Amino acid sequence: MSTGTGCTAGHVDFIGSPPVERAVRHAEVARELRARPQTWGVVQRPATVNRAASAAQAIRSAKLAAYAPAGAYEAVARTVRTSRGPEHRVYARYVGPKAPALNTDA
Repeated sequence: MSTGTGCTAGHVDFIGSPPVERAVRHAEVARELRARPQTWGVVQRPATVNRAASAAQAIRSAKLAAYAPAGAYEAVARTVRTSRGPEHRVYARYVGPKAPALNTDA
């Protein structure tokens, strides 16, 4: 197993250290959504509806730091019919952080 770079030993590719930023694409997607608040965009087209649903949940809950804080982004998974058959999509939009609840006990 070799990717053409680094050294291969058995079943492991030794290709160097991992990138410092782990989720570059997610950071870029989050930045694009923040630039157009309240506007829905298709951010992924995964192979299965389960992957789409999982990705939407990860965005809503800010499982990935790019989408923090939790609730700042809305995301839904939808399957749409296209000329090539069904396509699973993840739609997302930036809505801003949730305002803290006011204390009315005063």
